[in-house]
Amino acid sequence: MTPIFPIIELVDRYSIATLKFDKTGANAAEVEFYKTQLDQFNTESITVDLIQLYNIHAEIWKLEAELKSGTESNLSLEEIGLRAIKIRDWNNQRVALKNIMAEKLNCNVREIKQDHLSQ
Repeated sequence: MTPIFPIIELVDRYSIATLKFDKTGANAAEVEFYKTQLDQFNTESITVDLIQLYNIHAEIWKLEAELKSGTESNLSLEEIGLRAIKIRDWNNQRVALKNIMAEKLNCNVREIKQDHLSQ
């Protein structure tokens, strides 16, 4: 099976799917789908990066949890704004890390944010 996604998307989707599986246990087939593609790469050079990407997604998950659960009315507008800024900052780290992994695996596809709130 040839990978369907460029590495920047594959590592991101795999990390999110793995986190979702760890939280809910409901998407084993999705995790396996991405893992099968990821296994076609020599990922030894990005092992630590994959863990770090997973941790970034875990932080974003925590920040978004109340916003997604419909209990955001329990939060002040200031707290919602602070969370949005933290999510933006984590996403900046996420994009940079994905591009580092692409470079390590010699993939020329990069994520570039231009005129975007994450800059």
